Amino acid sequence: MPYDGSRNSAVTEIQENKREVTLQVRQRGTLILPADLRAKYDIREGDTFRLVDLDGIFVLAPMVPPVPDLARDIEQARRKAGPSMDEMFKGLRKQRKRYYREKYKRTSALKT
Repeated sequence: MPYDGSRNSAVTEIQENKREVTLQVRQRGTLILPADLRAKYDIREGDTFRLVDLDGIFVLAPMVPPVPDLARDIEQARRKAGPSMDEMFKGLRKQRKRYYREKYKRTSALKT
């Protein structure tokens, strides 16, 4: 059942997608996640998670580094917009040249 925005729909979706797994705390507090879940969510050795304690109910959520995600989003937006890096640098040089002319009333300092 797809989520339609209502509270009942959200609860139903959670119940349908819910999976319970028993984990055992090992030496030094280590928990081992089942291999099928690690594969399903592409969890690899060294990945970082945040553990939230909700009064005895633990929520484990992956910590996604924001910089790589932001860089990927910017690159996708740039590609959708169309101009290449060369075109952007060419436009930047033109803007700098125009700015220099307007600010200093000269044209000879910047050559492209």
